[in-house]
Amino acid sequence: MKNKFNFLVKNSTPFFFIIDYDVKNIEIIELNNNNNNNNNNNVFFNVNGVTNYTECFNNNNNNNNMFFNNDFVFFKKTIDYSTYSNIFSNIKSEFFKGNSYLINLTFPTEINTNRSLSEIFTHSSAKYKLLYKDKFVVFSPETFIKIKNDTIYSFPMKGTIDASIPNAENIILSDEKELAEHITIVDLVRNDLSMVAKDVKVNRFRYIDYISTNNRNLLQVSSEITGKLPKNYRDNLYDIILKLLPASSICGAPKLESMKIIKENEIYNRGYYTGIAGYFDGKNLDSFVMIRFIEKENDKLYYKSGGGITYNSDPIKEYKEMGDKIYVPVHRDNKNTK
Repeated sequence: MKNKFNFLVKNSTPFFFIIDYDVKNIEIIELNNNNNNNNNNNVFFNVNGVTNYTECFNNNNNNNNMFFNNDFVFFKKTIDYSTYSNIFSNIKSEFFKGNSYLINLTFPTEINTNRSLSEIFTHSSAKYKLLYKDKFVVFSPETFIKIKNDTIYSFPMKGTIDASIPNAENIILSDEKELAEHITIVDLVRNDLSMVAKDVKVNRFRYIDYISTNNRNLLQVSSEITGKLPKNYRDNLYDIILKLLPASSICGAPKLESMKIIKENEIYNRGYYTGIAGYFDGKNLDSFVMIRFIEKENDKLYYKSGGGITYNSDPIKEYKEMGDKIYVPVHRDNKNTK
């Protein structure tokens, strides 16, 4: 895969790629004028407006409001709180031992809906979308990295709150636990980018994204970090990406020890969830973290979600945040502040 990846980059050939959380399954789909609109892989994507849809497939997205009307069924069966609380306690014990100070803990939630994965993909709206062979669908708001004109960008997201809560923006931005968690992730991403780039800096710290869903509006806190890549970075772009995996925002700090703790405590294998996918247009690259993720397993659907746990985390609040992230996005508002 490395040779193919770097060969396509070197030859300015557009392609789409998918890498799972454990970096064990890597898929590369070469794109050209003949197959951009005739998808034989049953892999459909929308990367910040760039798609490989057929015209017919794309036109199905004419009226999202009709799709998300009163006939839309979406129920979730969240893991029971006692199970969550026990695992949460195990995570907290790792902090006391000094093994970690931030863990991204996730769970699968069984959902019931009267919409297929392809219908959810077609009619939902997000910055990044992916439908993979009727096996899983992603509608992610989170960029992994962007590369443009020798500059690498990362936009870690940490901190989510129900936008209907009075003074929600001020609450999330002034919450000390959320601030500490966000600072940790920003520092981790900055260190990661420093392995592959120079002049790494935080351009924007803790700005707000507005996300509309099928049952509520959310505020999501993000930051922007950039660095300068060497002029010959295209010769080994594959290695650059692998050095940054898994994405810091879905692991913890320190990363390697946190990944070990995650493996020992989560009750399932993440698979493609929290892996990455992206599009290389022949010159620049845009990629995303595969969160907001619904997967089909044995004719059942599971929504995978979670959040960052720190020493000061409250299990009830974290349990609620995990549930709040189980949604289908109705539309995306590009409005940013701060």
